[in-house]
Amino acid sequence: MDVACVWSAWTVPEPLPFRDGLAPLRIRLPHGDSAPTVRAFLEREHPADPWAESMAAGEVVDEKGRAWEPESRYAAGRFVYFHRRPAPEVPVPFELDILYDHDGIVVVDKPHFLATIPRGMHITETATVRLRKSLDCPDLTPAHRLDRATAGVLIFTRTKELRRPYQELFATRSVLKEYEALAGFDPSLEFPRVVRSRILKDHGVMVAREEPGEPNSETRIELIETMGESARYRLFPHTGRTHQLRIHLSSLGIPIKGDPYYPVYTRTPADDFANPLQLLARAVEFDDPITGEPRRFTSRRVLAG
Repeated sequence: MDVACVWSAWTVPEPLPFRDGLAPLRIRLPHGDSAPTVRAFLEREHPADPWAESMAAGEVVDEKGRAWEPESRYAAGRFVYFHRRPAPEVPVPFELDILYDHDGIVVVDKPHFLATIPRGMHITETATVRLRKSLDCPDLTPAHRLDRATAGVLIFTRTKELRRPYQELFATRSVLKEYEALAGFDPSLEFPRVVRSRILKDHGVMVAREEPGEPNSETRIELIETMGESARYRLFPHTGRTHQLRIHLSSLGIPIKGDPYYPVYTRTPADDFANPLQLLARAVEFDDPITGEPRRFTSRRVLAG
């Protein structure tokens, strides 16, 4: 049974609708502020936004969807909902292919360089926003995430009611995740092998690191084929630490081809799509949390680095 993008009977609509695949932003007016009007507060806190224009157009509303007027008095504790125009982004020149769209879930084959969710400098050029716009489905939400640099299978839910059961599959490690990578080859290394290490990442730092101590990450690595000084590997992460697969292969002295982070971080321009990370989320396998049916979704992409 197909599940459409409709409001459930018990769902309360947002005060403002989604716009171009993006939810409205929300601010709670703090207590103790001396601003005379809502507009004065907003212009002081966010001077770059065109508040007079947006208010005149009825695009700045309260928690009940009622428009804040330019002269509306400041009301501590109340909410302000509005849309912000995202900054221009470099378009990612690769398609987001749909592998499956049925039973309330959408499975896509994400290309390299496309982030999963809006965050930081990547807002419109994300898989979530692209799909919400193309499918006209504002409730579309990822059940898990892939790094921007990683391509492959990514699962979304179409309705709010389906978010939790599918997200819990990944949170409880009830999904078999299979990756593929092109990396260096060292004939002295034996495969298959399991790599365990302690990985930590500091907030605001681009790269993660391995440290001595109790392991918090585990990856099974299998050799698929050798190609001279390179090889193709199958990877099964048991845990999901930041950059885990990239770090584990790099720690073996066989970093993934096209990796600008490990072993040495190299900054690349936002419009440089010439050398993608040769890492692919090849497949995911699980028992469906709604029907109990075994499912497996496989990427059609080919690593050719």
